[in-house]
Amino acid sequence: MNPAPSADPRRGWLTANLLAQLAFGLLAMTICLPSMQDWPTVFAASQANVQLTFSAFVAAYGGLQLVYGPLSDRLGRKPILLLGMALALAGSLLAALATNLTVLVLARLIQGAGSAAGMVLGRAMVQDLFHGAERTRMMAYIGMTMGVCPPLATLLGGQLHVHVGWQANFMLMSGLALILLVSAWRVLPATRPPQAARAHWLGELLAAYARLMREPAFLLYVVILAMTTATFYTFLAGAPLVLAGYGVGPGQIGWYIMAIPFPYVIGNMLTSRLIQRIGDRGIMNLGQVAVFGGLGLMLLLALAGWRSPLAFALPLVLLGIGHGLLTPPALAGTVGLVPALAGSAAAAAGSMQQVTGALGGFAVGLVTHDGPVNLGLLMIGLALCGVAAQLVLHRFVLRRA
Repeated sequence: MNPAPSADPRRGWLTANLLAQLAFGLLAMTICLPSMQDWPTVFAASQANVQLTFSAFVAAYGGLQLVYGPLSDRLGRKPILLLGMALALAGSLLAALATNLTVLVLARLIQGAGSAAGMVLGRAMVQDLFHGAERTRMMAYIGMTMGVCPPLATLLGGQLHVHVGWQANFMLMSGLALILLVSAWRVLPATRPPQAARAHWLGELLAAYARLMREPAFLLYVVILAMTTATFYTFLAGAPLVLAGYGVGPGQIGWYIMAIPFPYVIGNMLTSRLIQRIGDRGIMNLGQVAVFGGLGLMLLLALAGWRSPLAFALPLVLLGIGHGLLTPPALAGTVGLVPALAGSAAAAAGSMQQVTGALGGFAVGLVTHDGPVNLGLLMIGLALCGVAAQLVLHRFVLRRA
């Protein structure tokens, strides 16, 4: 049996390492977003083809989580995490050396496949070490840390792009991957010991997911998370295109990208304070109100003719707060329903988040972006799917109560 987190004298190092493993994937995903404005010229490619560098990363980031989770339930968290970070290192190095768009898309695919390990295993370790409301609170603390990653990464990535070149972003991620690979090997414990082999690993993998698919509440939590992530990733993929029409270049994109992630941190802080007072359902309801308030205001300003970067970004502060309220209880719900399959549950949820995010990012390249209206409509459509799932979830819970 694992010791309580507070009993481990290395708790500070363990927590920092866990947060860094979770954050790496978001850093790798977003640090090159400012460069995507220039890649059509650099590689003589269409904007739609350039978007594949984002979609390839996100699809692999989500798809491999389906494999990492069940394998970690069987073989232990640590060896699978080490494998993932080695892949992330290889993909980052290949991306830095890419001379054409095909190689860059392949490199991003490998980078995303490796980065998936930190995301799914970090969530599973939270399940291993925390319980009850403390687990939801820990998810909120993780959300605060991860909330600052996209804006800081895009700010840093834009400056490196302007002053050094786009390859510098991938060299930086290579260095971080190497540091995390070594630190995971030296610092992280095996929070879930390997299980005795009882059947072929593929059979166990399929059995784990079949068990989870029989939990309606789990499926509904996953849809809520997936739609929340897809809405955000659609923004990440489309914001550089909208902002380019307002004259915002790679060096400044990050200042507007932070309209969602920093308020997301605030939403997570509110969740950690309100969870004992109003419960998961109340927090999630508040979250949806904030999400649609932000998206509705953004569209109203655009349709009224307010064409400026601030009119586009500032209303989305509400969306960021809403996502910060929605995500922690939904995450806690996915990994807490079947504790013995926490790794598989985290993997399934994370995979669906990234796959729907990839689809949202790809859809951005299929429509024009002369202003934020088309982007806003895409985001509202995804958010509505999340609301529908939440309504069904609450009715299902009430029937079972």
